[in-house]
Amino acid sequence: MKTRVVIVGGGPAGTLLSHILDSAGIDSVILERRSKAYVLGRIRAGVIERGGVEVLREHGLNRMDRDGFVHEGINLAYSGGMFRIDFDALVGSSVMIYGQTEVQKDLYEAREAAGDNVIDEADDVALHDFDTDSPYVTYTRHGRDFRIDCDFIAGCDGYHGVSRESMPDGLLRTYEKVYPFGWLGILSETPPINDELIYANHERGFALCSMRNEMLSRYYVQCSLDTTIDEWPDERFWSELNMRLPAHATESLVTGPSIEKSIAPLRSFVAEPMRYERLFLAGDAAHIVPPTGAKGLNLAISDVVYLSRALIGFYSTGNATLLDEYSDTALDRVWKAVRFSWWMTTLMHRFPDDGEIGQRIQEAELKYLSESAAAQTALSENYVGLPL
Repeated sequence: MKTRVVIVGGGPAGTLLSHILDSAGIDSVILERRSKAYVLGRIRAGVIERGGVEVLREHGLNRMDRDGFVHEGINLAYSGGMFRIDFDALVGSSVMIYGQTEVQKDLYEAREAAGDNVIDEADDVALHDFDTDSPYVTYTRHGRDFRIDCDFIAGCDGYHGVSRESMPDGLLRTYEKVYPFGWLGILSETPPINDELIYANHERGFALCSMRNEMLSRYYVQCSLDTTIDEWPDERFWSELNMRLPAHATESLVTGPSIEKSIAPLRSFVAEPMRYERLFLAGDAAHIVPPTGAKGLNLAISDVVYLSRALIGFYSTGNATLLDEYSDTALDRVWKAVRFSWWMTTLMHRFPDDGEIGQRIQEAELKYLSESAAAQTALSENYVGLPL
């Protein structure tokens, strides 16, 4: 088989890249290790930046305008009170609440409508000769061996994928910070506690109230890394969440059985460069951020925007300048998002070694944030998304 771009990874980054390239007449093949059903079953982020919304709309992915929720602010709670950050008033913008699973569903449907170039359940994927003009990818599927020749390889296969590991020894420089806690999250078929997100700082730990739709809520509490799901029956979760929220907010809390429950560790991770010859990294293959700033999916989208522009430019004009600049361009935005996500995480979470002084400093910063239009503007422009 021959194609112009082999995309390793069939998550949002890989399928969006293929979708954009297809609109420019550039053929690609997506290799995904898991089944489509498995990919669609993953519960992930639900906040899309203004730039990401524009990208999805531009490429015909408009269901979010019907089923998503426009949020013009967020709420920050601490010391028994709560205040609102008004994105619209401060920066004239908003975000879209629309689950990553829904984005993935839209992208799969778009790929199927275009002929379905997703090869799922592809095992033993290996990347070859990407330092030459004739790269190729091999894989096995249902016991048979396959080869795809191509011009470029896009590694969109996540933190544990083969793409980053295929980079030459000594090329990559990696940066990592592992946080000393995780997020215990549940999904419940209950109405959201609020019509906008609530981020809560509490001496018992962080909490987040989010939503997927009018009858599907997503809640999180900070937990220790050594805890297990079995230690958190629904009753304990709801009780803990209730304690970490202001009393007036919990008046609207509707509890119910969880339909999904998981524990996610938090880390900041960046690998650079994001390109070597004809191999390019995008999304979680190159970087991970803690979910506090809602930047994971959005960074994948921005990587795809930069990479698709570069590939389209190359095939339309023969100019490789944007390809050569891809890594630096993407990393400039990545590091700004890493900084913001780190800042939000340190502001809102209880760190085991910080003691009472750490809690008081957080509360002082939150009080300053509640009183300062300048500080709220800085938070707002980062949360709704820096320009692409």
